[in-house]
Amino acid sequence: MGALDRLSALGSQLSGSAGGKARILEKNADDIVVTACLRTAITRGGKGQFKDTPAADLMAGALQGIIERSGINPALVEDICVGTVLAPGGGATEMRAASLVAGFPDTTAVRTLNRQCSSGLQACVDVANQIKTGMIEVGIGAGVESMSTQYGPGAVTEFSDLLESHPEAANCKVPMGVLSEAMAKDRGVSRADQDAFAAASFQKATKAQAEGLFKEEIMPLKVKFEDTKSGETKEIVVDRDDGVRAGVTAESLGKIRAAFAKDGSIHAGNASQVSDGAAAVLLMKRSTAERLGQTILGKFVAASIVGVAPLLMGLGPWKAIPKVFELTGITKEDVDIFEINEAFASQCLYCANELGIPQEKINPKGGAIAFGHPLGCTGARQVSTLLYELKRRNQKIGVTSMCIGTGMGMAAVWVAE
Repeated sequence: MGALDRLSALGSQLSGSAGGKARILEKNADDIVVTACLRTAITRGGKGQFKDTPAADLMAGALQGIIERSGINPALVEDICVGTVLAPGGGATEMRAASLVAGFPDTTAVRTLNRQCSSGLQACVDVANQIKTGMIEVGIGAGVESMSTQYGPGAVTEFSDLLESHPEAANCKVPMGVLSEAMAKDRGVSRADQDAFAAASFQKATKAQAEGLFKEEIMPLKVKFEDTKSGETKEIVVDRDDGVRAGVTAESLGKIRAAFAKDGSIHAGNASQVSDGAAAVLLMKRSTAERLGQTILGKFVAASIVGVAPLLMGLGPWKAIPKVFELTGITKEDVDIFEINEAFASQCLYCANELGIPQEKINPKGGAIAFGHPLGCTGARQVSTLLYELKRRNQKIGVTSMCIGTGMGMAAVWVAE
């Protein structure tokens, strides 16, 4: 290719990017918009304030919050999709019951899905696509997980001889900590860099919590809590993430013993916390929102899904984010905030570095390392975290993304109003 051809190609690329950004910032009647989004607090699995609260109760609280905050007539919501990973039987019965407790009529349909760590995002995307095709007019994408009550060895079932005999299939059940350790070594992500990234997550979350930046997105819930010391059960109001720890530094994290290899780099302080929580997002067309007098917080633009090798599970965002850029015609320079799930510091840091994303654009209020990753909840939780922060900063374009167990990645583009 000659110099003129290269200049022409560069000009087309720059023009396409500018056009993509302008296009997604336009407001159209058919836009799929968010008119309410929220989450519960996220609490520590097994010992946090939601340790005695079933997933369905968390979901009921979040759904009730959507009704209260939006003022929507519950009868107008035609379908609710809940992402959940660990619930026996997919949690289908419990989530239908949760919707009824929350105040939705029996005419509102409910289903669950499991795409592991992107379940909450997939739920939102599925509802958005239902609205796009005209299947429904108003719906809710949501996610929930009670890792206190449902996490354990049974989360992965036994493999058959057939699956065990196929190398890549067998890799699907390698524990995530083990494969993340191997990935960090293979890709040269040092322990020092991981600890520095994790410490920054704690520090950002501590600062955001102290400044009250999570208050808009958190729906306080009243739940029963058993004090393990006294044995007393009491009602408490949970309105604050209890995994956030002040004073965490790279030096303090450097003293923690590696969890998966004697000379390893992955440990409890630079990986996502086992947690409980729920989140929900109310979606409809812009024309519907305007007709109903709903406040528009932002809009869904597009999403991508990719597969990667099972042992490279953590690299999912590295592949998914460029794909959603192709779908929308934007570039990383157009994006104001990236909410990339911190399953492990190693994978989040590697993906960011490979994509050339400045760290100041990533998880500005901290991430799952600091306040937790309730598996089915996170993808929906990121939506409210992102849209409220974009609004606070008077910025517009955001991306949510995460790696997914067994080797996948997902990403979505959102625009704040």
